[in-house]
Amino acid sequence: MGKKTEIGKMEAVIEAILFTMGESVELKKIAAAIEHDEATTRKIIHRLQDKYEAEDRGLRIIELEDSFQLCTKREMYDYLIRIAKQPKKCVLTDVLLETLSIIAYRQPMTKLEIEKIRGVKSDHAVNKLVEYNLACEVGRLDAPGRPILFGTTEEFLRRFSIQSIEDLPSMQPEQVETFKEEAEEEVQLKLNV
Repeated sequence: MGKKTEIGKMEAVIEAILFTMGESVELKKIAAAIEHDEATTRKIIHRLQDKYEAEDRGLRIIELEDSFQLCTKREMYDYLIRIAKQPKKCVLTDVLLETLSIIAYRQPMTKLEIEKIRGVKSDHAVNKLVEYNLACEVGRLDAPGRPILFGTTEEFLRRFSIQSIEDLPSMQPEQVETFKEEAEEEVQLKLNV
Protein backbone atom coordinates (compact mmCIF):
# COMPACT_ATOMS: atom_id res chain seq x y z
CA MET A 1 0.00 0.00 0.00
CA GLY A 2 1.46 3.37 -1.03
CA LYS A 3 1.92 6.22 1.43
CA LYS A 4 -0.87 8.26 -0.23
CA THR A 5 -3.27 5.30 -0.05
CA GLU A 6 -2.37 4.68 3.61
CA ILE A 7 -3.03 8.33 4.54
CA GLY A 8 -6.35 8.20 2.66
CA LYS A 9 -7.27 5.07 4.62
CA MET A 10 -6.34 6.75 7.93
CA GLU A 11 -8.45 9.80 6.99
CA ALA A 12 -11.40 7.52 6.27
CA VAL A 13 -10.96 5.75 9.62
CA ILE A 14 -10.74 9.06 11.50
CA GLU A 15 -13.79 10.37 9.66
CA ALA A 16 -15.74 7.21 10.60
CA ILE A 17 -14.66 7.51 14.25
CA LEU A 18 -15.68 11.17 14.51
CA PHE A 19 -18.98 10.59 12.69
CA THR A 20 -19.92 7.56 14.77
CA MET A 21 -18.97 9.02 18.14
CA GLY A 22 -20.93 12.23 17.49
CA GLU A 23 -18.99 14.10 20.16
CA SER A 24 -15.41 15.16 20.67
CA VAL A 25 -12.83 12.36 20.71
CA GLU A 26 -9.46 12.70 22.39
CA LEU A 27 -6.44 12.79 20.09
CA LYS A 28 -4.74 9.98 22.02
CA LYS A 29 -7.77 7.70 21.48
CA ILE A 30 -7.82 8.43 17.75
CA ALA A 31 -4.06 7.83 17.58
CA ALA A 32 -4.45 4.50 19.37
CA ALA A 33 -7.26 3.47 17.02
CA ILE A 34 -5.26 4.15 13.86
CA GLU A 35 -2.03 2.87 15.47
CA HIS A 36 0.01 6.05 14.92
CA ASP A 37 1.64 8.53 17.26
CA GLU A 38 -0.26 11.67 18.28
CA ALA A 39 1.83 14.07 16.16
CA THR A 40 1.20 12.03 12.98
CA THR A 41 -2.48 11.65 13.85
CA ARG A 42 -2.82 15.41 14.37
CA LYS A 43 -1.23 16.02 10.93
CA ILE A 44 -3.66 13.58 9.30
CA ILE A 45 -6.63 15.28 11.00
CA HIS A 46 -5.38 18.74 9.95
CA ARG A 47 -5.04 17.46 6.39
CA LEU A 48 -8.62 16.17 6.58
CA GLN A 49 -9.77 19.56 7.95
CA ASP A 50 -8.12 21.29 4.98
CA LYS A 51 -9.86 18.90 2.57
CA TYR A 52 -13.25 19.71 4.05
CA GLU A 53 -12.56 23.44 3.64
CA ALA A 54 -11.15 23.14 0.11
CA GLU A 55 -14.09 21.02 -1.09
CA ASP A 56 -16.60 23.40 0.54
CA ARG A 57 -18.30 20.54 2.37
CA GLY A 58 -21.23 20.89 4.79
CA LEU A 59 -19.14 19.43 7.58
CA ARG A 60 -16.00 20.51 9.37
CA ILE A 61 -13.74 19.10 12.02
CA ILE A 62 -13.14 21.31 15.02
CA GLU A 63 -10.34 21.05 17.55
CA LEU A 64 -11.20 21.35 21.24
CA GLU A 65 -8.01 21.29 23.32
CA ASP A 66 -6.64 17.79 22.61
CA SER A 67 -9.88 16.48 21.09
CA PHE A 68 -11.55 16.64 17.69
CA GLN A 69 -15.21 16.66 16.69
CA LEU A 70 -17.06 16.41 13.38
CA CYS A 71 -19.63 19.22 13.16
CA THR A 72 -21.95 20.93 10.72
CA LYS A 73 -20.73 24.21 9.30
CA ARG A 74 -22.58 27.28 10.60
CA GLU A 75 -23.67 28.15 7.07
CA MET A 76 -25.77 24.96 7.02
CA TYR A 77 -27.86 25.75 10.12
CA ASP A 78 -30.70 27.41 8.17
CA TYR A 79 -31.11 24.28 6.05
CA LEU A 80 -31.06 22.03 9.11
CA ILE A 81 -33.72 24.16 10.80
CA ARG A 82 -35.98 23.71 7.76
CA ILE A 83 -35.72 19.94 8.15
CA ALA A 84 -36.13 20.04 11.93
CA LYS A 85 -39.30 22.15 11.59
CA GLN A 86 -40.97 19.57 9.36
CA PRO A 87 -43.46 17.55 11.37
CA LYS A 88 -42.41 14.04 12.22
CA LYS A 89 -44.55 11.40 10.61
CA CYS A 90 -45.72 9.10 13.34
CA VAL A 91 -46.62 5.63 12.26
CA LEU A 92 -49.17 3.94 14.48
CA THR A 93 -48.55 0.21 14.36
CA ASP A 94 -51.10 -2.29 15.65
CA VAL A 95 -49.19 -2.47 18.94
CA LEU A 96 -49.28 1.31 19.35
CA LEU A 97 -52.97 1.49 18.45
CA GLU A 98 -53.77 -1.30 20.91
CA THR A 99 -51.83 0.43 23.68
CA LEU A 100 -53.34 3.82 22.85
CA SER A 101 -56.88 2.44 22.91
CA ILE A 102 -56.25 0.84 26.31
CA ILE A 103 -55.00 4.17 27.67
CA ALA A 104 -57.86 6.11 26.05
CA TYR A 105 -60.63 3.90 27.42
CA ARG A 106 -59.18 3.18 30.87
CA GLN A 107 -57.21 6.34 31.70
CA PRO A 108 -55.51 7.21 33.91
CA MET A 109 -53.49 4.03 34.16
CA THR A 110 -49.97 2.79 34.85
CA LYS A 111 -47.68 0.83 32.54
CA LEU A 112 -48.19 -2.20 34.79
CA GLU A 113 -51.96 -2.03 34.28
CA ILE A 114 -51.46 -1.69 30.52
CA GLU A 115 -49.13 -4.72 30.56
CA LYS A 116 -51.66 -6.79 32.52
CA ILE A 117 -54.27 -6.11 29.84
CA ARG A 118 -51.92 -6.64 26.89
CA GLY A 119 -50.07 -9.58 28.44
CA VAL A 120 -46.68 -8.24 27.31
CA LYS A 121 -44.19 -5.52 28.24
CA SER A 122 -45.38 -2.14 26.99
CA ASP A 123 -42.48 0.21 27.73
CA HIS A 124 -41.63 0.78 24.08
CA ALA A 125 -45.25 1.35 23.03
CA VAL A 126 -45.97 3.80 25.85
CA ASN A 127 -42.70 5.65 25.22
CA LYS A 128 -43.53 5.97 21.50
CA LEU A 129 -47.00 7.28 22.28
CA VAL A 130 -45.46 9.87 24.62
CA GLU A 131 -42.91 10.78 21.91
CA TYR A 132 -45.76 11.21 19.40
CA ASN A 133 -47.59 13.38 21.97
CA LEU A 134 -50.62 11.07 21.95
CA ALA A 135 -50.17 10.04 25.60
CA CYS A 136 -48.60 11.81 28.55
CA GLU A 137 -48.00 11.61 32.28
CA VAL A 138 -51.13 12.81 34.07
CA GLY A 139 -50.04 12.14 37.63
CA ARG A 140 -48.78 9.49 40.02
CA LEU A 141 -50.64 6.62 41.63
CA ASP A 142 -50.81 6.85 45.40
CA ALA A 143 -49.15 3.48 45.90
CA PRO A 144 -45.67 2.16 46.73
CA GLY A 145 -43.15 3.41 44.17
CA ARG A 146 -45.64 6.08 43.03
CA PRO A 147 -45.95 4.73 39.46
CA ILE A 148 -46.69 7.19 36.65
CA LEU A 149 -50.27 7.44 35.45
CA PHE A 150 -50.77 7.90 31.71
CA GLY A 151 -53.63 9.50 29.84
CA THR A 152 -54.30 10.84 26.37
CA THR A 153 -53.41 14.33 25.18
CA GLU A 154 -55.10 17.14 23.33
CA GLU A 155 -53.13 16.01 20.28
CA PHE A 156 -54.84 12.60 20.59
CA LEU A 157 -58.24 14.31 20.44
CA ARG A 158 -57.13 16.38 17.44
CA ARG A 159 -55.70 13.40 15.55
CA PHE A 160 -58.80 11.27 16.06
CA SER A 161 -61.22 14.19 15.49
CA ILE A 162 -63.03 13.97 18.81
CA GLN A 163 -63.82 16.77 21.24
CA SER A 164 -63.42 14.82 24.45
CA ILE A 165 -62.82 11.33 25.78
CA GLU A 166 -66.59 10.99 26.29
CA ASP A 167 -66.93 11.07 22.48
CA LEU A 168 -64.99 7.82 22.08
CA PRO A 169 -67.20 5.18 20.51
CA SER A 170 -68.66 2.83 23.06
CA MET A 171 -68.51 -0.90 22.56
CA GLN A 172 -71.68 -2.89 22.15
CA PRO A 173 -72.23 -5.57 24.83
CA GLU A 174 -71.95 -8.33 22.21
CA GLN A 175 -68.54 -6.91 21.13
CA VAL A 176 -67.33 -7.04 24.73
CA GLU A 177 -68.49 -10.65 25.00
CA THR A 178 -66.70 -11.55 21.73
CA PHE A 179 -63.48 -9.90 22.94
CA LYS A 180 -63.67 -11.80 26.25
CA GLU A 181 -64.14 -15.11 24.43
CA GLU A 182 -61.20 -14.38 22.10
CA ALA A 183 -58.99 -13.42 25.06
CA GLU A 184 -59.92 -16.60 26.94
CA GLU A 185 -59.18 -18.73 23.85
CA GLU A 186 -55.81 -17.00 23.48
CA VAL A 187 -54.96 -17.67 27.14
CA GLN A 188 -55.92 -21.34 26.74
CA LEU A 189 -53.72 -21.65 23.63
CA LYS A 190 -50.77 -20.17 25.52
CA LEU A 191 -51.33 -22.52 28.46
CA ASN A 192 -51.48 -25.56 26.17
CA VAL A 193 -48.23 -24.70 24.38
